[in-house]
Amino acid sequence: MLPMPLHLVPDTILGSLLAALPSPGHWALMSAALVVAYVIFGIAGFGTALVASPVLAYALPVAQIVPMLALLDFGAASGNVMRNARAADVAELRRLLPSIVAGSLVGGALLLTLKPDILLRALGWFVCAYALFSLAGPKAKSRLSQAWAIPFGALGGLFGAMFGSGGFLFAIYLTSRLERVEAMRITQSTLIGFSTLVRAMLFLIAGVYANVSMLATAASLVPAMIAGMWLGKHVTLRLSRQQFVRLVNVVVLAAGIALLLRT
Repeated sequence: MLPMPLHLVPDTILGSLLAALPSPGHWALMSAALVVAYVIFGIAGFGTALVASPVLAYALPVAQIVPMLALLDFGAASGNVMRNARAADVAELRRLLPSIVAGSLVGGALLLTLKPDILLRALGWFVCAYALFSLAGPKAKSRLSQAWAIPFGALGGLFGAMFGSGGFLFAIYLTSRLERVEAMRITQSTLIGFSTLVRAMLFLIAGVYANVSMLATAASLVPAMIAGMWLGKHVTLRLSRQQFVRLVNVVVLAAGIALLLRT
């Protein structure tokens, strides 16, 4: 068999990549969902899986959604951190990161041994109750002890590993600890970047990213992610701390309701 002429190789690769992309209709649907999801991510620092997954499921196999969002979330979080890394609260990161790693390892083990529906339902009720209390409760400022970093970090890592949705637990802790909106946003982005990197490494080891179609689709959706992040950042810059915390609590409530609907 004669080797393929060199001048045809790029065309063949390009043709393979184009064939791996979704149809224009599916691509437009996914792009719209991701713009909305990353507006939320740009504001609150979490929520892409909860917001985008129901729509993405119409265009992608469910097994590809979480791995693809892990790549996009890592890119979005890294972009936030690189632009203003000094705003992150290093002390809170040191408290949270070890428990996130521990929670991620436990979450991976539980995923293989337990039925996740019971845990997911319990988390949904807890999140809804907390968000409603924060939205309707007394306006006097309350501050969680730094000791709460251990359970919130561990649970965030655990549910992130199991369901791809643990960032709102980091947000609950950070909004009760930090004063500045930018510090909350960048610290949250750092935590999300770290947790999604761990998740992406696990997917890489498992061979999930050998799927060319998923990688091509993820690359084609990067502009939607960038557009949503840009819009979300500009909304955040116009918010006071009180408005920001209230908006995060609304998103947390929506996340809890979405979890309950999934069960």
